Amino acid sequence: MKLSYRTVRRTLGPGGHRAAHGTVNERELVLVGLEAGDGLTGHGEAAPLPSYDGVGVAEVIEALEACRPVLSDYPGHAPIADVIARCGEQTIVAQALSAIDLALWDLAGRRVSEPVWRLLGAADGEPVSVNWTIDAPDRSGAASEAAEARAAGFRTVKVKVGLGDDAGRLAAVRAFAGPQMAIRIDANGAWTVQEAAAALGVLEPVGIEFCEEPVHGLAEIAALRGRGIPLALDESAADPLAFTAPASADLACLKIARCGGITGLLATAADARAAGYEVFLASTLDGPLGIAAALHAAAALRPERACGLATLALFGGRPDPLPARDGAVALPGGPGLGSGLVDWY
Repeated sequence: MKLSYRTVRRTLGPGGHRAAHGTVNERELVLVGLEAGDGLTGHGEAAPLPSYDGVGVAEVIEALEACRPVLSDYPGHAPIADVIARCGEQTIVAQALSAIDLALWDLAGRRVSEPVWRLLGAADGEPVSVNWTIDAPDRSGAASEAAEARAAGFRTVKVKVGLGDDAGRLAAVRAFAGPQMAIRIDANGAWTVQEAAAALGVLEPVGIEFCEEPVHGLAEIAALRGRGIPLALDESAADPLAFTAPASADLACLKIARCGGITGLLATAADARAAGYEVFLASTLDGPLGIAAALHAAAALRPERACGLATLALFGGRPDPLPARDGAVALPGGPGLGSGLVDWY
């Protein structure tokens, strides 16, 4: 197979995307192509986010080049697990492996004219329930976003916390989202154990579905567990010990880019569930190919809760090829990961 790639820069909407680890105003992605000997091409995407996972585009490109000789040895119909295993001997950069994995699945689906979810053995391709993300740093902005989410038919919102005035912002969200809206929060590890314990106690009366990554570290999260609000691993899910020991939290947030693609995500989800975690999926401000891959994986995993996959709308100046409708995103149409997604890049 012949490897090609190019870097893509896309700007997020006004104000960027805010989280405790910083504000992202511009997104740099790597679009990857794998061309088989018969001329058929599959596409994937690397979505490193330095402020989140410490990996940049330069490291992805270096990893892709390390995998080039391996890929050239394989025909386009080689088993995906075999190719990824060989590439994994050359690099540990999960985002690069993810791009290759996605391209292989896309190629496999296009070869047989089937969507990836069918190749994964999913029973159906029903739309995936998703949450709306609220990152406004002030009460009025948070209230406005909550009202917009409710009007658009969302049943779950995720509020970024650790940004200041968390109690006031969440009270405003509850007031404008209504009593039926599920509200989850994401601290991105902004708090210490002591700060998290105090904050969760203050915020619990709002009615919180769960809190993602209140602190960093498995032991630290485990120390907070059982205090009322369920907890979810996010960044700490990357710890090699996260799913080999008794569960440190109630849920695990899994992401295509961090897990090394669809193949790695499904394997990680199996380990997480075996360790006692409930699993749901989210993005790292992925492009359409990353979101599409997560939607196909969700069809196979069938998570019980809304997934954080309605993030393409955060990009400015680009139409959303996978829009949320009434709180859910339909799986892409067409073979492989989906038709027309590459046009976004």
